[in-house]
Amino acid sequence: MSIVTYNNRSIANISAIPGTAESLTHIKTLTASSSATLSFVDGSSDVVLDSTYPIYVFKIINCHPASDEVDFSFQGSTNTGSGYGVTMTSTGFSAYHNEGGSGQGVGYENQLDQAQGTGFHQLSYDTSNDNDHVINGELFLFNPSSTTFVKHFIARTSNNHYNNYELDTSGAGYFNTTSAIDAIQFKFSSGNIDAGTIKLYGLKDS
Repeated sequence: MSIVTYNNRSIANISAIPGTAESLTHIKTLTASSSATLSFVDGSSDVVLDSTYPIYVFKIINCHPASDEVDFSFQGSTNTGSGYGVTMTSTGFSAYHNEGGSGQGVGYENQLDQAQGTGFHQLSYDTSNDNDHVINGELFLFNPSSTTFVKHFIARTSNNHYNNYELDTSGAGYFNTTSAIDAIQFKFSSGNIDAGTIKLYGLKDS
């Protein structure tokens, strides 16, 4: 019988495979309850957002808006949350499909892009506040503590559009700064985050 190996080692001797869930370290969970924003600030309330990890992952779980037809978004800070308005360039597209099967497609979304803007980057748009409607997704932030390079991010979300569409939205971009990003804030474009959870993880590079 042949022995399965990984990087020339027996599977029995491997404790973790890079890139798997075991490479993720949970840092902080924030739970919304009619919250205007959810903010992860390095050094505050056990949040780590520095050179400890090369990649940080935010998991957006069942975030429900208080208002209808609103956009979920995020921005960064270089001054530990005193202000959120870092210059960024970003882009995005979405695929959509109606509950009744009457409309579907995929395309570039102008509202998801910024060209050296300082606004919040939209992770989704027109989310419904029906009782059973939410947004879920994830955001990857790369090397936020670097003082040499700009800070790239990649995001993907799934949300219920107010016209009963499923939206699969993808976006990417970069904070155009060589200052460290030490805080990230999430919010809806109008009204509170009625309920939901965002979890922050650090992703090891080895």
